[in-house]
Amino acid sequence: MYTQAIDLPQGTKDEAARGPRSLKEAEYEAEFDARIARGDFIEPKDWMPEAYRRTLIRQISQHAHSEIVGMLPEGNWITRAPTLKRKAILLAKVQDEGGHGLYLYAAAETLGVSRDEMTEALLSGKAKYSTIFNYPTLTWADIGAIGWLVDGAAIMNQIPLCRCSYGPYARAMIRICKEESFHQRQGYDLLLTMMRGTDEQRALVQDAVNRWWWPSLMMFGPHDSESMHSGDSIKWGIKRISNDDLRQKFVDATVPQAKVLGVTLPDPDLKWNEQRGHWDFGKIDWDEFWAVVNGHGQCNRDRLAARVKAWEDGAWVREAAVAYAAKQAQRERRAA
Repeated sequence: MYTQAIDLPQGTKDEAARGPRSLKEAEYEAEFDARIARGDFIEPKDWMPEAYRRTLIRQISQHAHSEIVGMLPEGNWITRAPTLKRKAILLAKVQDEGGHGLYLYAAAETLGVSRDEMTEALLSGKAKYSTIFNYPTLTWADIGAIGWLVDGAAIMNQIPLCRCSYGPYARAMIRICKEESFHQRQGYDLLLTMMRGTDEQRALVQDAVNRWWWPSLMMFGPHDSESMHSGDSIKWGIKRISNDDLRQKFVDATVPQAKVLGVTLPDPDLKWNEQRGHWDFGKIDWDEFWAVVNGHGQCNRDRLAARVKAWEDGAWVREAAVAYAAKQAQRERRAA
């Protein structure tokens, strides 16, 4: 899961403008709250608060945008992969990410938002996607670092979503998490292979880890005290674990992996805290995080321009599909 919010209003002002709730609506909300408390799934045809629906649209569509934009930094390396095996692995991974985006768009559509609306929000810059994809992939080692660190952070975020209170989202995440786990292993295997190679290859791995470590920690979003949406998301069972707790779990899991790999994580403050039973780590540069969120990252413009170009280049395919569907419908009417 990619936690940065997209710029959609949460509906509280609109709800207030409608006036007091009806008795029937209060009954529906009481039943909704009871189902959330029991751990039941909320399904598309079930009654739900408007704020819950809008929060889900924001989160699921932003997640879908992140999967689609996330194809770009790795897709740039498909033609430059060093072996046929690595090319096939990377091609399959990028294809998986495209599939994840489609699963998630489909889940969001069950909430009454169209694919075109979500796409327009992304292409216009209204919708956000994960900041991590606004960093460049400079060397082949970056592909391994993305698999190990970025996908590793994504898995840490996404596994709790398999228990999300909204059924279509939870079910989509089951398959996505299975595939992401392979991506993480592939990235780690790539880095391990390079670390067993030449001094130059090992230097490339260390350089990639140095550049991707802190952005990976930023993937979990701001501190809980500064997270605009976490409170409602946790209350409604959309989110099960807080940003800071997920970040800590990721650090605790990754430090031993780094030791096996033979790389140094770029944090002089990283040390084991016996009393807490966790690894302490240094301060994140939140100024950098918010700068990238607000469109000032190294690749923000390039990523959005690539998506706009893909949408415009594919216009003839969409037009042809609509024309074909209309022609088929006309034939069916004549046959009837």
